[in-house]
Amino acid sequence: MIFNQFSRKQKLFIFLFGIFLTNAIIAEIIGVKIVSIEKSLGFSPLGLITPWGDTWDFNQTAGALNWPIVFITSDIINDYFGKKGVRFISYTTALFIAYSFLIIYLATLLVPADFWLQVNNSNNFDINNAFSRIFRQGLGIITGSLTAFLVSQMLDAMVFEKIKSRTGQKHIWLRATGSTLISQLIDSVLVIGIAFYFFGNWSLGQWMNVSFNNYLYKFIIAILFTPMLYLAHYLIELYLRPEND
Repeated sequence: MIFNQFSRKQKLFIFLFGIFLTNAIIAEIIGVKIVSIEKSLGFSPLGLITPWGDTWDFNQTAGALNWPIVFITSDIINDYFGKKGVRFISYTTALFIAYSFLIIYLATLLVPADFWLQVNNSNNFDINNAFSRIFRQGLGIITGSLTAFLVSQMLDAMVFEKIKSRTGQKHIWLRATGSTLISQLIDSVLVIGIAFYFFGNWSLGQWMNVSFNNYLYKFIIAILFTPMLYLAHYLIELYLRPEND
């Protein structure tokens, strides 16, 4: 088989790139939904009143659900393939995200079959309108997503490399978690700001609310995933060992 001609390190890159690409595209597609963390866990909204008069609840984009996996995978790729590897997957993934948005948008323009509308017309529910409203993300969301993705990815790679140059192969947790926490702050603020504040109709308070909640979630996940990061490095070293011997 052609795949067997690849080295173990090449197969590893393909596997990690697959994880990175899949999670990035899924997060971009589901990111249009804003979710209530309190209600999802069965609690009432927090309802704190901020100094500027807005209500503060734990609301965040659904895209934050699996976004930490993107940056953790990026850090692993940086460790084994360097900044060039991260740059390649980032630019390539951005192109695939743009392509996905284009195909989805074209799908919303297609005329629906009559029977599909009829069988889904319960309580005057317009399934075609719902499909279009969910998937037809505006220019602001697309622009915000791609801008935040590329900026945060490049920042993550740069911070990761700076920390690694000073610590060497030691302190995996420091370079991975440190780079993620810095880059995710920029990502959270940029994507929400461009998509929903500058191009949308959100207030400044809503922008800060959801951005902070997104970042808080990513911060907690980055800390909790630290043992998984060490496990991933251990398994990768076991996998690559036959070629390195």
